[in-house]
Amino acid sequence: MAEGAPSTLVQSLTDVVNGITQIGVYRRTHKKECANLTRRVKLLAPLFEEVKELKGPLPEDAIVCFNALEKALYFAKQLLLLCHDGSKLYLVMEMKAVSGKFQEVTAELAQALDSLPWDQLDVSVEVREQVELVHTQLKRAKGRVDVQDQLLQDIETILDPECNEDPDESVLERLSEQLELKTMTAVKQELKALQSFDRGGNVDEGLKKMYHILKHLTTVASKTDNISSSDLKLLEFQSADKARNAAAAATEKFSSAEMAEKFSSAEIPDDFRCPISLELMKDPVILATGQTYERACIQKWLDDGHRSCPTTRVPLPHYSLTPNYVLRSLIAQWCETHGLEVPKKNNRPGKHGTHCADVSPDAAAVEVLLNKLSTGSLDEQRNAAGELRMLAKRNVENRICIAEAGAIPLLVKLLSTPDLRTQEHAVTALLNLSINDNNKGAIVMAGAIYPIVDVLKSGSMEARENAAATLFSLSVVDENKVTIGASGAIPALVDLLRDGTARGKKDAATALFNLSIFQGNKAKAVRAGVVPPLMKLLVDPNAGMVDESLAILAILATHPEGRVAIGSASAIPILVDLIRSGSPRNKENAAAVLLALSMSDTNHLADAWKRGAQGPLAELVRTGTQRARRKATQLLDQMKKLNLDIAKENQ
Repeated sequence: MAEGAPSTLVQSLTDVVNGITQIGVYRRTHKKECANLTRRVKLLAPLFEEVKELKGPLPEDAIVCFNALEKALYFAKQLLLLCHDGSKLYLVMEMKAVSGKFQEVTAELAQALDSLPWDQLDVSVEVREQVELVHTQLKRAKGRVDVQDQLLQDIETILDPECNEDPDESVLERLSEQLELKTMTAVKQELKALQSFDRGGNVDEGLKKMYHILKHLTTVASKTDNISSSDLKLLEFQSADKARNAAAAATEKFSSAEMAEKFSSAEIPDDFRCPISLELMKDPVILATGQTYERACIQKWLDDGHRSCPTTRVPLPHYSLTPNYVLRSLIAQWCETHGLEVPKKNNRPGKHGTHCADVSPDAAAVEVLLNKLSTGSLDEQRNAAGELRMLAKRNVENRICIAEAGAIPLLVKLLSTPDLRTQEHAVTALLNLSINDNNKGAIVMAGAIYPIVDVLKSGSMEARENAAATLFSLSVVDENKVTIGASGAIPALVDLLRDGTARGKKDAATALFNLSIFQGNKAKAVRAGVVPPLMKLLVDPNAGMVDESLAILAILATHPEGRVAIGSASAIPILVDLIRSGSPRNKENAAAVLLALSMSDTNHLADAWKRGAQGPLAELVRTGTQRARRKATQLLDQMKKLNLDIAKENQ
């Protein structure tokens, strides 16, 4: 098949099918629907593989069909991802709605295959028969809802106002079992999934119910999991509810009239006003002469037939409008400083024409930038990557728009460019995009991890720092911890921890902490030499990284190789000093490390005793956090036992 857009389309179809088949385990509420859809999609793969091998251009009818298939398959992938790692409570409480989505995507796939021009495609009989079988199955497929009466009944019981504050414990335990929310890790993942639906402001009533149920299920998880007080703070739902209610109240407080009054009373800088409307610009763009205007106003000027700059009257060499992202960012900062709502680009014109007709150029602007990324010169690629970096940093809507436009594979490709500045822009853009949880999977599926590690090893210092931050962001997903650990990232992160700037060391430390949560990465970190730089940071008052270093050591101390490395690094006197004079959190972690070392080698316990650890430990038992008190008590018990053993030997 000829190179160009058709071949790209077929490759895109292959990629999305491969992505769907790799998703894996699904939530039990829609497990059968997911399995059926995945199986049928997988059977389409041989068609696309054979079409890629065809000689000559792809028929126009086939392009139309494949475009429709691409849209339907993307819809299917998003739905399957929801059922893979989405909120379990949402999938149960919105069971019928989700099943309706399965019916919709099934119908879209069937409709797309209706128009497949078999007579114009030279594919094998076997492939044609297989796809026709899938087509038949899709047309016959009926929506099904696996209503689990006991599950729904338990949810209704918890939401019942009469037992609202104190639901039956057996109901909670049964529900946590059915929803597989029995551990703190599972509860945290569920909370993240729920927060992806929470966009701030007024919270949907159904979402409030889900938060309420999850708050009760936390009590079950906390009983079965050995968790610290810091972990519980992550799940302070009541505080989160208060914050959301406050945000909603703040939104309601200012009506549009009140906000208009605030704008009129504020002293708007002249540079922020459009020269045509004299109003605060919502979407500033640069004209060919270098002057900046509100997009809608200057577009109207041009549409009316004017061919010169309104301010300078200089004839225009061209009529392209370039978004002024820097000025838009300054306007947003000014609005936030003065307590004003950042002007939105989708406002409609007033009845009396006091506002210019508005347009929403974001998608179009992103498309232009993506074209420059894929086909532009090196300078154009660098500038486009830089603009995408700034756009992705700004807000969640931009991150969604940029990812959906297909920027991620293009940015990943740019990570291998020899131009260090372009590479820096690309990795930072991916970092900003990864803030959105839905983009994390897309970044990994685009093959980004190994190129990011290459940037971490050999990029500019800023690029290395942002590569480390990107790996930290991606490692929030447990599956990615394994992939990143296998990519060679850990030795490169240790190098940055040892030799980087202050910011680079912090980025490396946060990434190493997250990766070391996975047991298989602990030995890799130790073998990469992470312990000596961590010990050095522990005693450097200017580094400001005692918290981070001690937290990593506490994780590594749960591994045999980690205990040996820490014990060999003269850690005992430092740990005793931290238990004596550190912050509450540092005392807790220092006691945890000391206990782990002492349990594996009593020489460390004896060393701590000789250095006077008993007094600080006794004080920790009285005043420390719950976890710290537990660790300190165990250490004192071990010391008492050690003294008895020594006394017996001396008799």
